[in-house]
Amino acid sequence: MASVIPDPSLTRIATRVTPDLIHSLHQAESSVLCLAADDGNIYTGSQDGQICVWDKETFRLRAIWRHTSGSILALEYAPDRQWLFSASGDSTIRVWDTRTLRALWLLHPHLETENGDLYSLAWCAQTQTLYFGCQDTSLQWFSFSSITSDHRPQEALMSSGRSTPTSRKAHKFFDSYPQYTRRPADLNARNPTCGAACLPSSSLSTTPPSSSTTGSATPPDSCMHSDLLKFPSAVFQVPSENVIYSAHYGYVYCMALLPSNREGSDDPPFTKGGGHHMQLVTGSGDSTVKVWQLPDEPSSHAAPKLLHTFDCDAGAVIALVVRGDTVFAGCQDGLVKVWDLETRTLVRTLLVVENVDILSMTLLHSDLYVCSANGDVQRWSSSFELTGSWQGHDGIVLSSIVTRLPSRSSRKDDIFTLVSGGNDDMIKIWGVTPPTPTSHSLSDVSAFDKHTDVLSSQRDILVYGLTKLVSIQSVSNSPTHKEDCRQAAIWLRKCFTQLGAEASLLPTGDTTNPLVLATFHGTQTSSTKPRILFYGHYDVISARREGWLSEPFNLTGRNGYLYGRGATDNKGPIMAVACAAADMLEQRALGADLVMLIEGEEESGSGGFVETVKRHKDTIGHIDAILVSNSTWIAEDTPCITYGLRGVIHCNVEISNQGPDLHSGVDGGAAREPMSDMLRLLGTLTGEDSKVAIPEFYDSVRPVSAEEKQGYKVLSSVTQTPAKLLAARWREPALTVHNIEVSGPKNSTVIPSTVKAHVSVRIVPDQDLETIVSALKTHLQTQFDKIQSPNRLDVTIDHMADWWLGSLDDRWFHALEDAVRDEWEIDPLRIREGGSIPSIPYLEKEFACHALHLPMGQSTDQAHLPNERISLTNLRRGKRVVERFLSNIAEVLQR
Repeated sequence: MASVIPDPSLTRIATRVTPDLIHSLHQAESSVLCLAADDGNIYTGSQDGQICVWDKETFRLRAIWRHTSGSILALEYAPDRQWLFSASGDSTIRVWDTRTLRALWLLHPHLETENGDLYSLAWCAQTQTLYFGCQDTSLQWFSFSSITSDHRPQEALMSSGRSTPTSRKAHKFFDSYPQYTRRPADLNARNPTCGAACLPSSSLSTTPPSSSTTGSATPPDSCMHSDLLKFPSAVFQVPSENVIYSAHYGYVYCMALLPSNREGSDDPPFTKGGGHHMQLVTGSGDSTVKVWQLPDEPSSHAAPKLLHTFDCDAGAVIALVVRGDTVFAGCQDGLVKVWDLETRTLVRTLLVVENVDILSMTLLHSDLYVCSANGDVQRWSSSFELTGSWQGHDGIVLSSIVTRLPSRSSRKDDIFTLVSGGNDDMIKIWGVTPPTPTSHSLSDVSAFDKHTDVLSSQRDILVYGLTKLVSIQSVSNSPTHKEDCRQAAIWLRKCFTQLGAEASLLPTGDTTNPLVLATFHGTQTSSTKPRILFYGHYDVISARREGWLSEPFNLTGRNGYLYGRGATDNKGPIMAVACAAADMLEQRALGADLVMLIEGEEESGSGGFVETVKRHKDTIGHIDAILVSNSTWIAEDTPCITYGLRGVIHCNVEISNQGPDLHSGVDGGAAREPMSDMLRLLGTLTGEDSKVAIPEFYDSVRPVSAEEKQGYKVLSSVTQTPAKLLAARWREPALTVHNIEVSGPKNSTVIPSTVKAHVSVRIVPDQDLETIVSALKTHLQTQFDKIQSPNRLDVTIDHMADWWLGSLDDRWFHALEDAVRDEWEIDPLRIREGGSIPSIPYLEKEFACHALHLPMGQSTDQAHLPNERISLTNLRRGKRVVERFLSNIAEVLQR
């Protein structure tokens, strides 16, 4: 029996809920190619060139508009004008008045029928411009800014010169004469193959529905009168300057505006100014998605500017939807490519149905509805979980929209529906509900605006913002949470922007999380402003529910503490620093530029951090000092300033015989065992006094000064810890064997063929990192050679970080120390730590300035452990310390 091939999709699947089918509409022998809706009607464009108008409340057919003999390929509703645009396979666009159900105008693209089918439409209300994509690969647009619904041909000729009386131009093929006549095409050719496409425009009428013409299961509305149906009153022509030829290298199948103006979108409305521009996203048969910046003013001749091209590499892009900074591109072969506009990187590839084209997509807030050529409709959540899947049609699902139905209840709640159309001649109306907003949804950041005065309520925003940030499970070492990490970066960027910063995301690579770069600009003065770089990280380690008294990713207040993963390491300090800068901005008291550089890979080795900082160093700009807050006090009640960290070298030592695992009952005593060699080798690394036995290892260690000894005595009295033990933890080097791994099943009868040990070395001033690495490798190889083993030794270095020692005598340190003293009314303790933060010494060297380390949390904050927490008092007063520090340094430079 052949094995069952599993579904290749790697997406997590959540509980699936199928929506209720509210109503079905049937139009006989006419595939539903496109859909649109307004407050009262649903409009369906069909393959036979008709547009059916269905009443939302009664689901009855109100009218049928006959466009042409060409298929209706796209519909676009303009709510500000109450117009409906229809694009056809005959290379024309018609404009309809949805209030009176009248045909208004006919729009010809430039070159008319040579453009081929018109596949996509997008209405920009800000500039009163209609954009459309053509089969000939061009992007065209037409401005309606000076046109009203009562526009007439004579008025048009007098005012704009862009419209003509309603007469059809000769078609070079359908109106052609036999080639031997050598006559140009004209309307008198009477080509019998032309059919309805060659009829004069006066024949292209709009008629009331009848059961004989529609085959609809719903009888026509008896109140619909034919005398309301009029012919187009004018014909417009797209001028040549309103064309981008070869906008793509394939048919322009789809387009969408950014921010989205579709019904069901939760994107905030577009606000002009502040460097913001409307954007147009287009998708094509050339497998690319292009982003265009649209002109700000309603000028008919201003052209969109190409900003970026995404290569989907997955066949034609047939459907597009956008939300926030994310573009979803539905492609052939069942793939949805998810692109991040900020970093211009591919976020995710959703495998919907393998080898089945995706023909339509729509969004209801963060829920993505995907319609496929096999008749399936799927719903995907913002975390890319498949939350619904059902057979929508008995054929191909060709179109879909989200729209509201009129509410019959006194509450007048919105009733959202998903409307889908297929080649089974059916329109299905499904009851759908918006997803419950997650605490880090794109719309949640705007909830800051619900405060009466955002910047005067920083204390509330500090906790509120931290609640949101902690709820995002930004676990960097888990592929499952990769999208959560990206959402955390996006959330922070939006948060910083609302607090007054200029913020952006910096991509670090395809497999690593982006950096968040935000600059709070200080008040402009005649003197030079200092520039402080705050470094932090938004990623966290994992948090299993076991051991926690509350949900790890739900910030919980209890007895004066805020509990949650990341509360102290490092999300709490990030929010405190950002709110400090925002508060000073509001008071016009920020006399320095605060640059925040927040990474998302600190807990996983800071992959891509160094390269990204180097690449964007000019964007970051000149830096005078670096501020870090990524540790805790050594006690509960006395504030501290950290001025030193040890460096670290992580090393893997592997011994193998390059053969199979053996049985100790068969080969024990006869084989040279790698485990025995490993134990002998590791024993040479330390002496009987636990000192590191590597030659010349201690030669460069900086001696303890008298001042430092006195400092340890003070700290010993505060912490009730012997001074010698504090020195051993903070300022003496050390070597640790963490674990030993073996090949094979790990039971007591197996002689493993491969044994691997994980060793770390902590280094201190003034040991040289590369020198110690070289000495460690040399020592291991030398000692292994002495035992004359036939086995093989491999030594690899996984990770390195240099030690860091701050300056206690410069103005930056004194400014911070004064700030802590003034806030807490006590001299802060000067402490060191035994751990390592690789980014601190790197940033010091890269920007040629000193770093400062301000701990905010207490020694019992449980970072990386269950019930991680931070004191609410420490968080708020830590914010005020940062405010005092920024004020102090501004005053120092002005002296």
